[in-house]
Amino acid sequence: MGGALLARLSATLVVMLGVSTLVFLLLHLVPGDPVEAMLGESARPADLAALRTHLGLDRPLSVQYGDYLAGLLRLDLGQSLIDQRPVADMIAERFPATLQLTLVALSLAVIIALPLGVLAARHQGRALDSAAMGFSVLGMAIPNFWLGPMLILVFSLWLGWTPVSGREGWNSLILPALTLGTGLAALLARMVRASLLEVLGEDYIRTARAKGLNESAVLWRHALRNAALPILTLLGLQLGGLLGGAVITETVFSWPGIGSLLVDAIKARDYPVVQGCVLLISLIYVGVNTLTDLLYLWIDPRIGRA
Repeated sequence: MGGALLARLSATLVVMLGVSTLVFLLLHLVPGDPVEAMLGESARPADLAALRTHLGLDRPLSVQYGDYLAGLLRLDLGQSLIDQRPVADMIAERFPATLQLTLVALSLAVIIALPLGVLAARHQGRALDSAAMGFSVLGMAIPNFWLGPMLILVFSLWLGWTPVSGREGWNSLILPALTLGTGLAALLARMVRASLLEVLGEDYIRTARAKGLNESAVLWRHALRNAALPILTLLGLQLGGLLGGAVITETVFSWPGIGSLLVDAIKARDYPVVQGCVLLISLIYVGVNTLTDLLYLWIDPRIGRA
């Protein structure tokens, strides 16, 4: 376990360095100037040059990159070009909203997907299986940028049950979580069904049935535990992405999280904020996948001996 953790931590450092370098280069090489975005196209050249010097954007790219890496070593993400505030403070303000949305959406997806996938596997080839898989296909086919506005139209504008956007009260969380969790629930239900069907043909399942266990006990106590590895893989990948910032959903519902912060920073070409958000997303993604690998060893110790 210790060796696996050390290896993953080393790989994480390499990934973080690669991501930091790639994001820095892409932001500085693509067309556009944050100084013009701040002052407008009608600003005088002297004013543009003065602000560019003040922000340090007139220095060679290699010098800016060196300063950026030096700041990362000090755990300093820099200062926003637009708001003139520490990037770490801006991310810290937005992260709780993303965390709340992610956990609620993930919980909703698991609550829907596990019973749906188990029922579909138990009734393979029957009407219930077809209905469950029909929901799964529909959930994966509907994009968030369409589902979100449709939910707003029905539940906010027509029925008036929930706020249109923002983060005020528990009811403002319902539609964003439903939008974000529906696609994950559909994908997870298919994975639960496929994993269970693969396990249900094993000898130990037939032995459990021969001992007189009812079908529910066989499915929930024996089959589901042994089918958990691919399900955990999917959950780890999806949780990393969700925690990193559900950009589309947060933008549609004006949810004040990391995703909307990233979109606003890209529009304003606020380099330090974009770099900080992407670095956080990458770190969360790699960290969640590392925890998933460690869970593998706990669920099935044979993996560590392989």
